[in-house]
Amino acid sequence: MAADDEGKIAPLELDEAKARELEEKFDSEIRFRPLSPMAARLVGVLLVTLSIFHYYTAGFGLLSEVVHRGIHLSFVLGLIFLVFPFTRRGYDQPAQSSLVRPLGISLIDWALAVGAVVAVLHVPFIPLDDLAFRVGNPTTTDVVLGGILVLVLLEATRRSVGWPLPIIALLFMAYSIWGPSMPGILVHPGATFSQLINHLYLTTQGIYGIALGVVATYVFHFVLFGVFATRIGLGQLFLDCAAWVAGRYAGGPAKVSIFGSALFGMISGSSVANTVTVGSLTIPAMIRLGYKRTFAAAVESASSTGGQITPPIMGAAAFLMIEFLNLPYTTIILAAIVPAFMHFFGVLIQVHFEAKRNGLRGMTREELPDLKEAFKRDWPTVIPLVVLIGVLLSGYTPYLAAFWGITLCVAVGLLNPRRRMSFTEVFEGLRDGAKYALAVGAAAATVGIIVGVVTLTGVGFKISYIVTSTAAQMATFVGTLVPAAWFGPQTLTLLFTLIMTGVVCILMGCGIPTTANYIIMATIAAPTLGLLGVEPIVAHFFVFYYGVLADITPPVALAAYAAAGMAGADPFKTGNTAFRLGLGKVLVPFVFVFSPSLLLVTANFTWSNFLIAFIGCVLGITCLASALSGWLLVRTAAWERLLLVIAAVLLVVPELMSSLIGLALIVPVLLHQFAGHRMQPAL
Repeated sequence: MAADDEGKIAPLELDEAKARELEEKFDSEIRFRPLSPMAARLVGVLLVTLSIFHYYTAGFGLLSEVVHRGIHLSFVLGLIFLVFPFTRRGYDQPAQSSLVRPLGISLIDWALAVGAVVAVLHVPFIPLDDLAFRVGNPTTTDVVLGGILVLVLLEATRRSVGWPLPIIALLFMAYSIWGPSMPGILVHPGATFSQLINHLYLTTQGIYGIALGVVATYVFHFVLFGVFATRIGLGQLFLDCAAWVAGRYAGGPAKVSIFGSALFGMISGSSVANTVTVGSLTIPAMIRLGYKRTFAAAVESASSTGGQITPPIMGAAAFLMIEFLNLPYTTIILAAIVPAFMHFFGVLIQVHFEAKRNGLRGMTREELPDLKEAFKRDWPTVIPLVVLIGVLLSGYTPYLAAFWGITLCVAVGLLNPRRRMSFTEVFEGLRDGAKYALAVGAAAATVGIIVGVVTLTGVGFKISYIVTSTAAQMATFVGTLVPAAWFGPQTLTLLFTLIMTGVVCILMGCGIPTTANYIIMATIAAPTLGLLGVEPIVAHFFVFYYGVLADITPPVALAAYAAAGMAGADPFKTGNTAFRLGLGKVLVPFVFVFSPSLLLVTANFTWSNFLIAFIGCVLGITCLASALSGWLLVRTAAWERLLLVIAAVLLVVPELMSSLIGLALIVPVLLHQFAGHRMQPAL
């Protein structure tokens, strides 16, 4: 969205080429180094081949687990060494060919790419009978190639994702080998290098494990679907719908940002992709309307992180939960509906109060899109999404649903006369869809190292014991300060466990991708919550939601920093403001732990518990938003803000008595606000 020189906001016009350029600029995971023309063609062909491989297997049958994952990983690691430089300075080097840099790529990178492919494909092509014999008794070749794979995998992850995840993996590997030297409860017999490589390389509990399997089987297909759905115009239709629904109200472009990001999140599980695509239109308009640059960037980034928690795609989380929890896909997306609503509602209500406080207008009739014309132009683009959701709800596999969604996207793109795709654009869609697979594929395989060490050493149970013991000690201390009728020891223990778990999730997410963070925390932290009686699906949603918060939590708030770069705002201030806007996402996970009915699918669901929790959440988030924004009906006084914060905490506690006390606290605030509102015209 843009604005003309007279202050009029122009209609929404999504420039996909500009959005892709911005995404490559701000998302380091898909920014490639300069490539010579020949190298660019080679990389393009390999990326398209990877997409075609996944498209074909999704529709006509997957290969065996290890073979399918091995082929995927061989492409991913081989390509990473061709497109990601050793250091950041490599992005500035010219793509010139020479004897030591064939096609502009160093001989070392070519060697690493070849070594990665050979090491990865060694295991899938070992005969099954022979592999079963060698697990626990690896040959020298197995150990050497396994060691090479670990090294090149860590280097590939460092190049594409950064240092934190490889460092964590190295620490876990060190723990597995030097177990006898560990202190206290962390001590264990230890493993030899050969035993460690055997477990990580030859079994499906390590590198070839569930994390890589989910990325290779589910995530890739839905990312590819999202790319094609955007290319055929579904993203534009979503933005037109968002503008028509929310644009006319106070602070219109900011509310368009929220609704647009929610809709766009249905087809894209990437926070940064959502931020740059929707933000390329809404951020300039928000600034032109009167929002501060920091706030405009924060609104877009906070809204866009909701893409990872919005059904039906939810990034990779939904598909990982299928594997971890052995639950139907429909159960996962049904559980995600209310928490996702709470996140967007929390951002929306703060934006509304901010707009009212600053007297910001909505969009005029001339600035709004013609929804009838938009549907007349783009209605065929809805067909792939409807079919995809229909196939999912019918009980078929997610990758088959993605297959039909991709197929129909291409068909609509080639046949729709109003927005026709060329065969070149189909090629580019296949290429760009595979781009997203590189960083997340390497990260998933590296997470396999961490998960492998956990299963090899049993450290997950030890960490769970340490956390729950510490929480119990804190609960005992606090229990001496508050009446026992308020909080029992078990409730306090769970509360402190949740707080510690949430903090760790955010800290971990500051350095590693959301998908990797979720897998690690689901392996280590979720069992901790299970020890305290939390249902598995609730525990998994808790650690996932807190991991997503890292995208808007400084010091490494990727979505916030991308939005800040587009807005010309201070990145750190943008991250702080985005975190404030996303506080609903901080509160809600605690609510669905203490009142699981909010997730709709838990064992002891009742409508009465659901309504108390739902209404309490809505009111609590509204009170907190008012306190933070300094506005309800008129500006709030300091004493009103204090009462609103206390009321917010009491209202989100899913108990009737605390909710009633919270309601009582906001009565004097409402009376004072109504009185001030009646006097406002006279002022």
